[in-house]
Amino acid sequence: MKAAVLKSFGTPLVIEDAPEPTLGTGEVIVDVVAAKVLAYANEVFSGKRQHLIFSPPFIPGAGGIGRIAAVGQDAAELAVGDWVLCDPTVRARDNAVSPVVVLQGLTAGGTRGLGLQKYVPDGCWAERVRVPTENAIPLGPIEPNDANAWATIGTYLVPYGGLDAADLKAGEIVVINGATGSFGSAGVAVALAMGAACVLATGRNREVLNGLARRFGSRVRPVAMDREENADRERILAAAPGPIDCVLDLLPPVASAAQVRAAVTTVRPHGRVVLMGGVQDELSLPYGWLMRSCVTLRGQFMYGRAAIERLIALVRAGVLRLDTSTVATFALDEVNQAVTHASQHAAPFEATVLRPCDRKSTPST
Repeated sequence: MKAAVLKSFGTPLVIEDAPEPTLGTGEVIVDVVAAKVLAYANEVFSGKRQHLIFSPPFIPGAGGIGRIAAVGQDAAELAVGDWVLCDPTVRARDNAVSPVVVLQGLTAGGTRGLGLQKYVPDGCWAERVRVPTENAIPLGPIEPNDANAWATIGTYLVPYGGLDAADLKAGEIVVINGATGSFGSAGVAVALAMGAACVLATGRNREVLNGLARRFGSRVRPVAMDREENADRERILAAAPGPIDCVLDLLPPVASAAQVRAAVTTVRPHGRVVLMGGVQDELSLPYGWLMRSCVTLRGQFMYGRAAIERLIALVRAGVLRLDTSTVATFALDEVNQAVTHASQHAAPFEATVLRPCDRKSTPST
């Protein structure tokens, strides 16, 4: 089969013949139709984001959409020809309490994940991929042309995992801290689909914030941040129509702990806070406030297994739209152009999708 292979960090990906994946117990093989290209993929392949832990060569591609080509004997319901999401969040099966989690085709996460990553190193930037049976999530019938839109679902799954962890309820007020990025803006859409009465969307890019308000209407209240902690906190509180029930932080690595703290400390007593961003600074919070206010604070990496089906149900119900993004598609042979395009088009509701089944297509929207 043809695959895009990263031979070493700092070099372009190479299209070459790769061994066909072999089927084992507890696995399925999927013919990949569409796979999203992360906006920061170029930083990963250059070595700038040194979070892979393991070494090349490997086939990248964290997640994709395709049809099942073969199933193992332990599969009870999956069948050849089914449309599935290849969920890259692979969990080790030998520790139910605190399982090792790796992202297939992207990162081992840490030294605990090295063994598991060696078992599932290769991702979806190939004609076929082998995934654990539980990571092939049925989508139901879809049209082949709809695979491009479905390939963007991972952008929504990440913030959904945070809002699910926060136990967001219909009618609540939520802060999406860092709403101007691709995951943050998707978080605004997801919160609304889950029934939030009001979403306070924070960020420094006023143009993007105003665009979110135009796209989603009066339930979204943009809050422009200026990196002055106390003033930013007051802006959020002033924009809220009532007590803030929960905060989801999705700030990127370049953000500061003060930007996180400004949002976190707006939550009401007995409110919930979930941290999902990439902030590198140490985060200090007022001990007395946290204790007396009975605030629940937790970190969340990716999403729970059951959350995937719930998000798919929101899409199927029509309350969350995947087809409103601008999607540029590239053939497998154009993988390096796709990586460049993704880095240059990282705006909210813009996506770059690789089509491993295609050859030499022209980028389209």
